[in-house]
Amino acid sequence: MGNSKTISVMDKLVSLTKRRGFIFQSSEIYGGINSCYDYGPLGIEIKKNIKDLWWKAMVYERDDIEGIDASILMHPRVWEASGHVEGFTDPLVDCKKCKARFRADQLDEAICPNTKKPITDECKSNFTDQRSFNLMFKTFMGPLEDAANQVFLRPETAQGIYVNFHNVRESARKKIPFGIAQIGKAFRNEVTPGNFIFRTREFEQMEMQYFVKPDEDEKWFEYWKDKRMNWYRRLGIREGKLRFNEHTDNELAHYAKTAFDIEYEFPFGWHEIEGIHNRTDFDLNRHMEYSGKDMRFFDDQANERYIPYIIETSIGCDRTLLTTLVDAYEEEEERVVLRLAPAVAPIKVAIFPLVKKDGMPEIAEKITNDLRGEYRIFYDDSGSIGRRYRRMDEAGTPFCITVDSETLSDGTVTIRYRDSMKQERIEQNNIKKFLHKEILSI
Repeated sequence: MGNSKTISVMDKLVSLTKRRGFIFQSSEIYGGINSCYDYGPLGIEIKKNIKDLWWKAMVYERDDIEGIDASILMHPRVWEASGHVEGFTDPLVDCKKCKARFRADQLDEAICPNTKKPITDECKSNFTDQRSFNLMFKTFMGPLEDAANQVFLRPETAQGIYVNFHNVRESARKKIPFGIAQIGKAFRNEVTPGNFIFRTREFEQMEMQYFVKPDEDEKWFEYWKDKRMNWYRRLGIREGKLRFNEHTDNELAHYAKTAFDIEYEFPFGWHEIEGIHNRTDFDLNRHMEYSGKDMRFFDDQANERYIPYIIETSIGCDRTLLTTLVDAYEEEEERVVLRLAPAVAPIKVAIFPLVKKDGMPEIAEKITNDLRGEYRIFYDDSGSIGRRYRRMDEAGTPFCITVDSETLSDGTVTIRYRDSMKQERIEQNNIKKFLHKEILSI
């Protein structure tokens, strides 16, 4: 978990996210439910912004990727074909002494729930034999709870893309290479969730599957590696906190020819935030085998049929949100500030009348109403101007606009920048132009 200093940073961030309405513990009034979270007014705004920016980069800025939204519940044979029924498991051991459960492949990182310290060789001597645990949530479709009606909550969104390969290709009139993008919920019955929203049982994925000619897979794999790393730079994530980590032969998933993770250096260490995989023709071949449907693509230019290879980019929306918060969090002498990129920030601009008299509130309210509908705006006339600035710094608001006595005489307002705390005056009529340039620059 790291030293006490890094743990303290996470503790402070978790406290801030609750206090300011980013993230709450699910079902908190009933004592909460482990590893499930609710997104509050500011949290849902960041999440929406991240999804919009990903969709913009994947779909709106390109002509070779289409979007879908596949059902969470799918035919059980889908998960047999994908290998999840047989192989989507974690190796587990139980401690006979404290009754805690651990992943057998992560014992070097495990913390004893009793001592709050890393487990020792003495602890390991009390462990049961290793056994496998399937991570998929099971439920039943229909009135009878029997094997014939058993279905699964999807553990990933990719399979919904694969089974719709021909549907999308034919309806959108696409030729190879092309991609299918999807944002949606997935569910994994994680035994050892933790680190706040980094690993949860219910989470949201943003996945894009890119279908290519088999002999062009390596070219497109390198292309998407570069594209995806650049996207994090566009989010404003510090480059020194990002890196690629290649999977070794022992780490590769059963479907992968090559795999790289994009990792971020959290206070609790380097961890994956996105996976980029060369899945070869494994998935479409398996679905062709299990469904009996022809999943091949006919290339009329080459006059040949083939199963496309798939280059996958799979990113966790919740992990990305945590990454942006961790990367933006900074404690200064007189303030706590979230240095979020303007396009990511939940509140884009705060509007303040300096005092509640002389017509200043009326002007500030008019500015607020003029901007409402274009951006998430916050109006505040309570407390000292310094205190109001600090509240917005903590919420990650990049700009504050103050209506003061000069506004009454010359029609200018004060723009205050969150990061530098610099202030400058602009014409009231130029506010929209200023914000449009600053916020949409990503």
